[in-house]
Amino acid sequence: MTHKRIIFTMLTFLLTTALHAQQKGNSFRAYLYNNTYNVYLRINLYNQDISIPGQELYGQLPGYLGKQHNSFCWVITSCKVKNEQEAELELINDFGSEDLKAVLTRENDSVYVLKQGAGSTIKVPNKGKWQKLPRTLEFIKK
Repeated sequence: MTHKRIIFTMLTFLLTTALHAQQKGNSFRAYLYNNTYNVYLRINLYNQDISIPGQELYGQLPGYLGKQHNSFCWVITSCKVKNEQEAELELINDFGSEDLKAVLTRENDSVYVLKQGAGSTIKVPNKGKWQKLPRTLEFIKK
């Protein structure tokens, strides 16, 4: 092999490795939205550096589930990223009176599914009443 070919091969390998490394670790760093219930997930389960607007008292967190046009939220208190398709979450409501465990699964590049497990059912304000969210809820990455 000539020196040019060796150098070209090495550069191609390094660029490919760098691109692959950048893509890994992005599955659970996202803004996810559900149009049906007007709720969203703002998450960064890797760096856990999300602040809740107007509720900075909580500090840096893995993320939260919020409702459009409302300050109420469910705070993700802890998480464990099992792989690039699944993460386990623990959430509490912002009053601290209810908690639950959930699993967030990445179905593909844009669809995520939140499955509520043990604990309370997620409820969010809706037109002056509490609305229970389904145990399984689909989100779209924005």
